[in-house]
Amino acid sequence: MIAELTMPMPAVSAEDRPVAPAAPVVRTVLAREWRGLRRNRGVLLFTLGTLLCVESILRLTGSPERALVAMLNLVLLIVPLVSMMLGIISWHGAREFTELLLTQPVRRSRLFLALYLAQVLPLAGGFAAAMCAPLLWHGIPDRTVWPLALSTIGSGVALTFVFGGLALLIGIRVDDRLRSVVTGLMTWLLLSVGYDALVLMVSTTFADYALERPMMALMLGNPVDLARTIIVMHSDTAALMGYTGAVLHRFLGTTLGIAASAAGLLVWIVVPASLARRAFETRDF
Repeated sequence: MIAELTMPMPAVSAEDRPVAPAAPVVRTVLAREWRGLRRNRGVLLFTLGTLLCVESILRLTGSPERALVAMLNLVLLIVPLVSMMLGIISWHGAREFTELLLTQPVRRSRLFLALYLAQVLPLAGGFAAAMCAPLLWHGIPDRTVWPLALSTIGSGVALTFVFGGLALLIGIRVDDRLRSVVTGLMTWLLLSVGYDALVLMVSTTFADYALERPMMALMLGNPVDLARTIIVMHSDTAALMGYTGAVLHRFLGTTLGIAASAAGLLVWIVVPASLARRAFETRDF
């Protein structure tokens, strides 16, 4: 009996250790981020700035449709930039908290899900609330404007998830905070401005060839272009659609074009988040 009690216990591998359930982990991280949200001026300023911008444009234009079209640059430029910068800064700012959580019996995939949602949900919720509140205050008598409003809000939320995943991927891969910020800025600049310049250069250089299908393929490589196509296809402002959006509308029509753009945005949400999760699971902190 004594010999049995003094026998050494068998070693427990990392796979056999008890793992905390996913739901409490997600709730814990989200609760911490929600408490930090009250001290995070970036998210609050972004929400208030969007609210004031929408309210001002509605009062100046007097037309919800014109106001939503005028908000195109906010959705396509400011939302990705804020999501990228706040995501990278938040990741490096919470580095010690993340390393502390990694010492707990928690699967890295569940922890990454909690960190990802804690980063993108406040931004997406703040943007959606800031867009919806002025529209509800003023009221939209014409129901035909609601598809444009929903596409604008949905595209902004989708871009928040896309660039939030890219921000985590950059933050995990690049240790230095300054290099991460510079890499994020260059990525945002490439997707928001440089990509359109590349498409224009290709279309002018090979103008003598049939470029419809290559242009459609190029459009799928840019989430900002996909969001622009979804928004503008719900309005009458065809001049804002861009070259690739015009090609998509010509060959697929409105319904299939919107469906293809939405599918492309969904892929852009999944792929960066999956790459970031893989990098998080294999990284040696």
